[in-house]
Amino acid sequence: MESEKKSSAISDVGAWAMNVVSSVGIIMANKQLMSNNGYAFSFASSLTGFHFAVTALVGLVSNATGYSASKHVPMWELIWFSLVANMSITGMNFSLMLNSVGFYQISKLSMIPVVCVMEWILHNKHYSREVKMSVVVVVIGVGVCTVTDVKVNLKGFMCACIAVLSTSLQQISIGSLQKKYSIGSFELLSKTAPIQALFLLILGPFVDYYLSGKLITNYKMSSGAILFILLSCSLAVFCNVSQYLCIGRFSAVSFQVLGHMKTVCVLTLGWLLFDSELTFKNIMGMVIAVVGMVIYSWAVELEKQSNAKTLPHAKNSMTEEEIRLLRDGVEKSPLKDVELGEAQG
Repeated sequence: MESEKKSSAISDVGAWAMNVVSSVGIIMANKQLMSNNGYAFSFASSLTGFHFAVTALVGLVSNATGYSASKHVPMWELIWFSLVANMSITGMNFSLMLNSVGFYQISKLSMIPVVCVMEWILHNKHYSREVKMSVVVVVIGVGVCTVTDVKVNLKGFMCACIAVLSTSLQQISIGSLQKKYSIGSFELLSKTAPIQALFLLILGPFVDYYLSGKLITNYKMSSGAILFILLSCSLAVFCNVSQYLCIGRFSAVSFQVLGHMKTVCVLTLGWLLFDSELTFKNIMGMVIAVVGMVIYSWAVELEKQSNAKTLPHAKNSMTEEEIRLLRDGVEKSPLKDVELGEAQG
């Protein structure tokens, strides 16, 4: 039992590490690819389409070689999930374009309470006081270190609302679909990735044209840009797989809370690699966020221990009650001939 717990803990840490490293890596690669100082590839939706196309190819090869088994999931559920996931991606792109960076960060922070409320509505899930407190600390910490100017307009606000709701619903759906159909994270991803890739590769160029005013067909591709696109796609496979792994193992709330560790890593690496400014306010926010994450981990563990103590206690109480009733029944009720005959037969 102890060895199983240890192995599970190592797997959990591995999944989180893969997600953090791949997510931070893809942000750094995309920064070089998309910035004006880099290769000025300003086609985010099309690039995401490339990501899912490569992920779908990896899933196809994996199924063909027998590395992973394909389980049945109704096509309408896969299409519905893919639409929600692509709405999340497009909504985030539009939100970043129409809103200030400050409001964009606030909308991302609002995902934690939105996920909590949606899980409460959809799955009747309740949270302890300690978990709620830790979530507030994390939100404050990340808010302090990332939110700067806050400007908003009606279009931007609507896009941010769509992005937050669709992203929250997508992350909750990953876990619920895995449990509902007893399907692994990679198997689910390999089924949804081709549908997402198809939608994004068809509609992505039009979305990018609306966002940037440039056509991807007019972009002059260099060997450096191709190299970074391939790097971005490779990291996206690990990022997508690890996201499904993490949400399948934990919950959408845990993924959001501990996922803000990536924000801390991005700010730190931006300062180390790209000479980004790191102020006292940033450092204080990062410290508060990390403290909040530690409190959250402690609160979740406390909740698990509390549930573990409650369940055996309830079981023992019920067993004792059954024994008492059985004893009273034997002492007070004479056995019938039919019952004896059935017992002997």
